[in-house]
Amino acid sequence: MKFHLSFATIVATTFSIILLSFLLRILKRKRSTRGKIQRPPQAKGALPIIGHLHLLSGPQLPHHVLGNMAEKHGPIFSIKLGLQDAVVVSNGTIAKSCFTTNDKAFATRPKLEATKLLAYNYAVFGFSPHGEYWRQMRKMFKSEVLSQKRVEMFGHVRGSELKESIKDLYNEMSPNSEMVKVEMDQWFGNLVVNIMVRVIIGKRYSQNDEEGVRFQTIVKKFFELMGAFVVSDFIPHLKCLDVGGYVKAMKKTALDLDNIFEGWLKEQKKKKSNSNSKAFGANSVWQQLLVAGLNTTSGTLTWALALLLNNPNALKKAQDEIDEHVGRVRLVEESDLKNLVYLDAIIKETLRLYPATPLLVPRESMEDCIVGDYNIPKGTRLLVNLYKMHRDPNIWEDPLEFSPERFLIGKHIDFKGKHYELLPFGSGRRMCPGIQFSIPAVSLTLASLIQQFVLKKSSDEPIDMSESYGLTICKTTPLEVLLAPRLSSNMY
Repeated sequence: MKFHLSFATIVATTFSIILLSFLLRILKRKRSTRGKIQRPPQAKGALPIIGHLHLLSGPQLPHHVLGNMAEKHGPIFSIKLGLQDAVVVSNGTIAKSCFTTNDKAFATRPKLEATKLLAYNYAVFGFSPHGEYWRQMRKMFKSEVLSQKRVEMFGHVRGSELKESIKDLYNEMSPNSEMVKVEMDQWFGNLVVNIMVRVIIGKRYSQNDEEGVRFQTIVKKFFELMGAFVVSDFIPHLKCLDVGGYVKAMKKTALDLDNIFEGWLKEQKKKKSNSNSKAFGANSVWQQLLVAGLNTTSGTLTWALALLLNNPNALKKAQDEIDEHVGRVRLVEESDLKNLVYLDAIIKETLRLYPATPLLVPRESMEDCIVGDYNIPKGTRLLVNLYKMHRDPNIWEDPLEFSPERFLIGKHIDFKGKHYELLPFGSGRRMCPGIQFSIPAVSLTLASLIQQFVLKKSSDEPIDMSESYGLTICKTTPLEVLLAPRLSSNMY
C-alpha cells in the first residue's frame, strides 16, 4: 500500500510538473505575443532590406504616402526605413502624448547625412542631437535672438522692408491704374530675404539683385535636400554608392551657402560699427535664422494669397475688416493686427491646410516609451504627419475646404504648440523657435497687400495648388497675380 501511494504520488507530482511546465510555456508565449501586439502595426508594402523606402522615394510626396497608409493602418503605425524602425503619428491625441508625457524621450534628432553636410556637422541647433550643446544654443536663441523683446526690436526692420518692397510694386504699375502681373512668390521671397539679411548683417538686396536671387535658389535647394530620404541614412553599407546623388548635391549646396556667408563676413569686417556683427557672427547661427524663418515665411505667404484668390469671398471679408478697423487714409501697422481677427483666422486656416513642414522634422526616441498603448523601443524615429492630422475629418468639418470661419466659432485654437489638433510649428522642447519672428511678418505683409491692392487671379482657372518636394512645401508653379492700387501711392 505504501509502495502504491508512493508511486501514485510520484505519478501525480510528475504530471503536475509537466502540466505546470506546459502552462508556463503557454503563458510565456502569450506574453511574447502580447508584446508583439503592443508594437504599432506595421504598414504593408515593405520589401526585404529597404523596407518602405521605395514608397517614400517615389513620385508621390512622402506626407501623402504616409497619409494613405494611415487610412489603412490607423493614426499610429510603424514602417521600416531600411534597417531603421520608425513610427508615424497622424492624430492630435497621440501627438500630444509624444510632446508632453514623452517629450523628453523624443528630445533628440537622428543623425542624418543632410544635417551633417548641410548644417555644419549638426551645429545648427534645430537639427542637433539632444545634449549640452543643444541646450545652451536653444537657451541663447530664445533669450538673445527670438525673445519677444528681440522680435519687437526687429519690428522696424519688418516695417521698413515691407514699405520698400511695396514701393517696388507701385513702381511697376502704370499711371492709368491698369492691373499689372506680378510673380508674387518671387516678391515674397525677396521681401523675406531682405528682412532676414538686414537682421543678420544690416544690408538689403535691390529688386532682382543677382546675389539675392541666387541666395533664394540655394535656400530652396537646401530645404529640398533636407527633406530627402537618403538611402545611406537607413542602409549604412550603401554609403559609398551615394544612391541618387544626394551627398554630392548636399556638399555643393553647403559650399554655395558658405560662399555667400563668407561674403557677408567680409562685409561685416568692413563695417566694424555694425551693431549686429557681434550677435550674429557665426555661419551656423546665420543658417539657424534662415531655417527658422526664410522658406517657411515666404511659403506661408504664397499659400495664403493663393487660397484667398481661389476664394474671393474670403478676400473681400478680409478687406472689409481692414477697412473697418484701419481705414484707407493710413497704412496698416503691427499694432492693428490684434484687431484683425478674420486675418488671424486666414493665417490659421492656411497653416492648417498647408503647414510649412507637413512632416515635422524627425525625432528619435532616447529610451523605451509607451505611445498610444504601444511600446516604442529606444532608437525609433518619430514622424508626425501634420498634413494628415490637420485634415482629420473627426476633428475638422469639411477638412479639405478653405474656411477661416472655423476659427471664429467654438473654442479658441492657436498654433503655439498647446492645441494638438493644429501644430504647424510643432510642440514641446523641439518646437520651431521661429514662430515669434515669422508670424508678425506674415500677418503684416498679408494685411498690407489686402489693404493696398486690388488682387485678382491672372486667369479664369483656379490657381494650381500642387506642392513641391522637400522639408518645407512650396507651390510647384509660380503664383502670378494681377494687382492694381487700392490706396493712393502718395502714402509712400
